[in-house]
Amino acid sequence: MSNKVNKNVLRAGTITAGTALMLLMSSPAFALTRDDGDDPGPGLSVIETLGLYVALPIVLFLVIAGLVMVSDKPRKKASSKA
Repeated sequence: MSNKVNKNVLRAGTITAGTALMLLMSSPAFALTRDDGDDPGPGLSVIETLGLYVALPIVLFLVIAGLVMVSDKPRKKASSKA
């Protein structure tokens, strides 16, 4: 193999190994161990989750878009006849 191919293989292996290591380090292996002061509240229902993460952003987008459209509405100019 040529030197350029070896460099590319080494680079790809390094990136793959680094990515795998980061994924392993961020895995929730200790998620069941509670930290001091950790007091999770009750979970959300499906309706609450959809409302909070789907409906609310859509409604906010529509309100903001409506306000922009209303404020950007072209104003009628009085035609001046001389």
